[in-house]
Amino acid sequence: MNKEEIERLLYREDIRLASIGKRATAFFLDELILSMLLVVAFWNSFASAQSTLELVALSQQLTLEYILLKIAYQAFFIYQYGATLGKMMMRIKVISPTNLDKPSFGASLNRAVVRIFSEMLFYLGFLWGMMDPLKRTWHDLSAKTLVIEV
Repeated sequence: MNKEEIERLLYREDIRLASIGKRATAFFLDELILSMLLVVAFWNSFASAQSTLELVALSQQLTLEYILLKIAYQAFFIYQYGATLGKMMMRIKVISPTNLDKPSFGASLNRAVVRIFSEMLFYLGFLWGMMDPLKRTWHDLSAKTLVIEV
């Protein structure tokens, strides 16, 4: 669907796009949840750290595990519920504009992976969403999704 078709659909169905502020807050909440999960999963390693330097080194060693956790979390919750826990708290969700329902598993996984690349590239994909009229980030564009108010 092109921009004009999506805009007509949103108007016809009386759907409001989620604000950048709500999306940013949901992002922060999800990061907090994921960080706590990582600490719980590797509690023995974190508890045995003797200094801040050791904590930083441990965090760097767990980067791949954290990335995989983020992909699994994002893909699962978006596919299953159309929203992560952070999005649920902010009362926003991800939809496919073609059927106004939660994205397919493939789209959810695609969105989760592209989101990681966007973060690795200095959050440029998120910045893109601030300038896009439909507030679509790179991961939204890639997965053909929109984030809307519930």
